[in-house]
Amino acid sequence: MGKIFGTDGARGIANKELTVSLAFDLGKAGAYVLAGENRHKPKILIGADTRISSDMLMSATEAGLCAMGADVIRAGVITTPAVAYLTKLYGCDAGIVISASHNSYEYNGIKFFNRDGFKLPDETEEHIENFITDKIEVSVKTHNEIGRIYMNCHCVEAYIDILINNCSTDLSELNILLDCANGAASAIAPEVFRRAGCNVSHIHSSPDGLNINKDCGSTHINSLAEHVKKGGFDVGFAYDGDADRLIAVSERGEVIDGDVLMSVLALYLRSKGLLYKDTLVATEMSNLGITVFGKSNSIEIIRTKVGDRYVVEEMRKGGYSIGGEQSGHIVLLPYTTTGDGILASLKIAEILAENNIKASSFFEIMKPLPQVLVNVRVDNEMKGKLKDDMEIQALSEKVSKELGGNGRVMVRASGTEPVIRVMIEGEDFTFIENRANMIADMIRLKLGK
Repeated sequence: MGKIFGTDGARGIANKELTVSLAFDLGKAGAYVLAGENRHKPKILIGADTRISSDMLMSATEAGLCAMGADVIRAGVITTPAVAYLTKLYGCDAGIVISASHNSYEYNGIKFFNRDGFKLPDETEEHIENFITDKIEVSVKTHNEIGRIYMNCHCVEAYIDILINNCSTDLSELNILLDCANGAASAIAPEVFRRAGCNVSHIHSSPDGLNINKDCGSTHINSLAEHVKKGGFDVGFAYDGDADRLIAVSERGEVIDGDVLMSVLALYLRSKGLLYKDTLVATEMSNLGITVFGKSNSIEIIRTKVGDRYVVEEMRKGGYSIGGEQSGHIVLLPYTTTGDGILASLKIAEILAENNIKASSFFEIMKPLPQVLVNVRVDNEMKGKLKDDMEIQALSEKVSKELGGNGRVMVRASGTEPVIRVMIEGEDFTFIENRANMIADMIRLKLGK
């Protein structure tokens, strides 16, 4: 068996790579490791997104948990950040989410949170993984020690209350359009904005198990952009399948990515006295424009490797309050422990209302450098060969020298999808587009399907 965990939990095609037996084993291992190796009876909260396979995998994971004596609170269809928050609120030993986030419906995933609502560090995931790969034998429970499943229909309501309590601004003048990605936000985000007093409309909010993220949500933003322009909305917000990401659209239909949103939110936090140490944590994929923004506003920019878990680890280590990724993971530690698309969109709405400004004005705060991103599909086992292919590495270095310090090249294997990402930034869009495709073509030739 290969490595189970990627950058965001265990993930794969449901019933092929992510099987029911693996979900059962992960439930057993998670209960054993996260509850202190059976020193007490564990209590674990579990939720899922709207994929056709989520019920199956949630049930299998719950069976593994109960076999180890854990009691399970089933939150049902709910967002990833809701599970993170409610795990701590309800005093659980761990939280589990059945979701493949932004991936298409055939994929699914299992990700864990510790008792404080934070994603697991690498060493804890390795402990869980070794429990399975090394086939460690532990005694399952019998008789009255077997765990039980409790259906908690109040989880969604409790989370909505949390979000509303974090919004104190009158939003009644805003006309907002939400793209719920036919995912976990579909029944939550529209209700949150309705209770916050907005004039809210929503699209892609009718999940059927197969349409999650399909031509919608934060990874397919064109649909929302068209609707915002045609409908005369002040702003549009797009989430992904489990609503831990946010991408926005201005009133003119311009895409506002995570880098721009983080920059705007950093200034917002500073105005509230919450920008600890005047620092914003981004990843190596964040646009160079965020560095320029930091210098212009006396805000230090710290970069981590890709993955919101690594952003959060750096934030906790340094005591910082905001961080995230260009893809839309935005972590606001004064309010929550992980990326929360709905919370971030509420805060953006507050900024628009409090300052009576247009969403398009955000580009005056942070101006992204032209960027091209090309995804090359490869088999998962080929991703590890990227660093060892000298021709690909040599071409990447050649292009980097051609940019002459006025841009950069990033070539990396995705931790959540069977793709290799080629990202180039520079001043000349035509040039960087040509070079990105050149590198992508070589990757297809050497490593592609």
